[in-house]
Amino acid sequence: MTNSRTFAFIFARGGSKGLPGKNIRELGGIPLLAYGIRLAQRMDRVERVFVSTDDAEIAAVARRFGAEVIDRPAELASDTASEWHAWQHAIKQLRDERGLDFDVFLSLPATSPLRNEGDVLCCLDALDESADVVITVSPSARSPYFNMVSTDESGYAKIVLGDAHFKRRQDVPEVYDITTVAYVSRPDFILNSERIFAGRVRTVVVPKERAVDIDDEFDFKIAEALLQS
Repeated sequence: MTNSRTFAFIFARGGSKGLPGKNIRELGGIPLLAYGIRLAQRMDRVERVFVSTDDAEIAAVARRFGAEVIDRPAELASDTASEWHAWQHAIKQLRDERGLDFDVFLSLPATSPLRNEGDVLCCLDALDESADVVITVSPSARSPYFNMVSTDESGYAKIVLGDAHFKRRQDVPEVYDITTVAYVSRPDFILNSERIFAGRVRTVVVPKERAVDIDDEFDFKIAEALLQS
């Protein structure tokens, strides 16, 4: 959708438990949040960049790097709150409070700083008339058909999809991990649906080295090592 108005969003709440303060922790000399902001600012197809947050410090960093801020209510920033509802809130805020309308919603989570512009452009290009949402994925290191297990009430393990009767690894469907590199959709789909997979979902494959999702200290160290290399 090359002739559409695209707004980029970064949703960054203040209450991270896995890595406190991660959204503004410095990686390679700049706050984690700034990677998504700067990438979006470099892209000709992105018209405006917004950060949705409940946290004053995050908001200050967002403004320092040139993003516009959407104040997120506390009830949409708790550990149990759905980010989908934060997406809906941001769209409503822009439409109802600021009189802004746009065609393409692009989410660039702060926790994936190693993405590149090409990854995001592929996602924007994949949003055609046959898709409602575009997500990014990476090849999975584990397969639910062979080496992923669940346990029953007695504590015994069984293969997650063991009843599929595949005998050889090369016969099973290829599986992917969902990554947080980018999400692309249309505002009306988000407002009128309750989850990503309520619609027709396309995928863009991103190499693992650009799809690191920082959730804890270990992930942060991985990102640091990859950035330095």
